Amino acid sequence: MINRCAMRSKLWLGSLVLGLSLSCAHRPPSGSTDQSFSPFVDEFFDSQFAFHPVMATHAGLHQYDTQLDDLSRGRHEAEIAELKEFLLRLQTFDRSKLSFDDSIDAEALEGRIRGRLLELEVLRTWERNPMQYASLPGRSVHVLISRNFAPAPERLRSVIARLKAIPTIYQAARANIGTPPKEFTDLAIRMSKGAQGFFDRKLSQWARDAAGNDAALLVEFEAARRPVVAATVEFGHWLEKELLPRSAGAYALGEANFLAKLKYDEGVQLSLGDLLAKGEAQLAKDYAAFVETAKKIDSTKSPAEVMKLLSDEHPAADDLIPFVGRSLEEIRRFVVEHGIVTVPSEVRPIVEETPSFARSGSFASMDTPGPFEKKATEAYYYVTPVEKDWDAKHKEEHLRLYNRHVVAMIDVHEAFPGHYLQFLYAPRFPTKTRKLVHSSSNAEGWAHYTEQMMVDQGFGGGDPKIRLAQLQEALLRDCRYVVGVKLHTKGMTVEEGAQVLVEKAFQERANAYEEARRGAFNPTYLYYTLGKLEIQQLRDEYLAKRGGDLKGFHDAFVVQGALPIPLVRRILLR
Repeated sequence: MINRCAMRSKLWLGSLVLGLSLSCAHRPPSGSTDQSFSPFVDEFFDSQFAFHPVMATHAGLHQYDTQLDDLSRGRHEAEIAELKEFLLRLQTFDRSKLSFDDSIDAEALEGRIRGRLLELEVLRTWERNPMQYASLPGRSVHVLISRNFAPAPERLRSVIARLKAIPTIYQAARANIGTPPKEFTDLAIRMSKGAQGFFDRKLSQWARDAAGNDAALLVEFEAARRPVVAATVEFGHWLEKELLPRSAGAYALGEANFLAKLKYDEGVQLSLGDLLAKGEAQLAKDYAAFVETAKKIDSTKSPAEVMKLLSDEHPAADDLIPFVGRSLEEIRRFVVEHGIVTVPSEVRPIVEETPSFARSGSFASMDTPGPFEKKATEAYYYVTPVEKDWDAKHKEEHLRLYNRHVVAMIDVHEAFPGHYLQFLYAPRFPTKTRKLVHSSSNAEGWAHYTEQMMVDQGFGGGDPKIRLAQLQEALLRDCRYVVGVKLHTKGMTVEEGAQVLVEKAFQERANAYEEARRGAFNPTYLYYTLGKLEIQQLRDEYLAKRGGDLKGFHDAFVVQGALPIPLVRRILLR
């Protein structure tokens, strides 16, 4: 679909995307002529982690493990004030006197701060979107139990501390949320139900094992868990009975805010007309290629019928996770044998079901350890199973997505040489800022870029079914591009967006609606196609200017971190 960034998108610094570091000590880049910049960086991230301790845990900084984010109005207003102070301080640096690395990082931090201020002060998503309140409780605890970074009893005590604070999240939602869009509340209800199941089943089972023979610790856990389950159930009822009836708000950002978000988050500055024309041209190009490729497979059938032939080859519900796991090795072997990019580790990601609280619109995602995690370096490749309460038609449409040809492309995107490979390079990212700042057009653009690149380099042995699967994935991202722009600037409805995905990306209708609805709360999810196009252009310029081969460019690109691509361009072509 497929929300291949479902887990990552929860954290604006993207610490789930770019994990694994050898040390949390920050060394200023050599040659810096302003020794105050490195302390500024440290102070900025210390401030952000104080506001967002769950994000700190994801980053591998475990001194925050017993704390939970305060989502009250006063705390949001305090963060706005603090961000403005950091922005003023950042602007006092004479960037002409900073080292090259520091000047790059200063620009990245400015975009990050301005983007965060846009979210908090202008868009005020904390008053409009109940999804963050529904998802944070589960995420805050899951991050403590999913990796063995400390003895289980110690992590259980951190779990207990966070459980005790979770009801304040629900209280903040009731106080803050006004009139959200219906699409947001619908997904928050789904998240809340997933959280109920997580706290009631998976967490209880883990805690029993973690407590071992310490009966008192288990009693303390249950005393903290039961009120959370009750509060989560009550919050779900509030969402359905009180918030949903008044959920008539608009999701559209409008042109000015849409372009500002794209500028601050991705470093992209295009007019709306040029931006939309770029996406529509790519959609037309990939659609024509899809139709032509489908004819090579079966010229007697329509392109949609040919795609259905591919989706007929899907796993059964109980074999979905093993099926994806078995497919990974072939992908990795091709990357190594064909010299696509240097793979710096023999460690593989672990394929598991997507946590129940994180399944809203997600089909597959990669959850990697944070950049300062020293011990627990497991990476999880999450795949979303069918839900028991779905009807037979919905289950079938969901499983059709995971046909073996499309799964190969998902593996490329999520693992080799996509997100997981980029994560393996995190120890080589040159600065603290580049370990923590995340641009989606880089991370998602890279993962999407690798799909076409791999097939272009011979993956699939010229099988037109593999090319068709790659083109469907491209059409999906192209439609996200066009639908996202039109949802937020042209008055398009989610239903109209879903129809575009059915007609132009050959999506099953249930999946198409999930995709279009995602665009309502993830407005700039054009970053997949936009990033891919930027990387392709940078690759061609790099090879023309520097020479070398494709592997050389790939190695040079992934080692920079997930900076906005215009900044990576400055680094590679300087």
